Amino acid sequence: MGEMSTPDHAGHRSRLRARLLDDSDGLADYELVEYLLALAIPRRDTKPLAKALLREFGSFAQLISASPESLRRVDGMGDSAIAALKIVQTGSLRLLRGEFVQRPVLSSWDALLDWLRADMGPIDIERVRVLYLNSRNMLIREEVASEGSIDQSAIYVREVVKRALELGAAAIILVHNHPSGNPEPSRQDIAITREIADATGRLGITLHDHIIIGGSDYRSLRALGLI
Repeated sequence: MGEMSTPDHAGHRSRLRARLLDDSDGLADYELVEYLLALAIPRRDTKPLAKALLREFGSFAQLISASPESLRRVDGMGDSAIAALKIVQTGSLRLLRGEFVQRPVLSSWDALLDWLRADMGPIDIERVRVLYLNSRNMLIREEVASEGSIDQSAIYVREVVKRALELGAAAIILVHNHPSGNPEPSRQDIAITREIADATGRLGITLHDHIIIGGSDYRSLRALGLI
């Protein structure tokens, strides 16, 4: 009796799997999420949950970039389902990072920007990231320096300089995002950039750029002539 009352989604998932293997570009975003969730929640029809998640977070990119805490607030999302979404994000970012991590960053600028936009464009809090480079402009380390509220995040000049010295960095690149989607630098962005450029310059460390990510767009303060 229990088996008869349980919906059988095997046929639908089999067809979805066949489409994924044959023509993945033809799948809608909700179908990608539906199949992904089906791997984590095999005994449930995951189409309604997939559509609810996309409505809640707005896009596929914003969904997989959402924090586990915010995902957990959606009814039906447990740790297995959350992990399924996060592994897609982690894998995607690792692929993009591989395009520049073994080469001089300045000669792989477009690949670096693709990674930064994928990592920081969809998130709804401000995040400051610092890239530390050696004398050949190879990446030594990239670290999140701070995370702030939706409208502000602190960049501590002393901490950035201290970390650069600890790592023996010859140069740094600052990056932060504007959750509003507008990448135009504020007066505070310009002021802190010049303060860090002055502090690092006195120690022989070059500030190559400060990149501001706003959605899928960005601004380079060096390109704008502000460094």
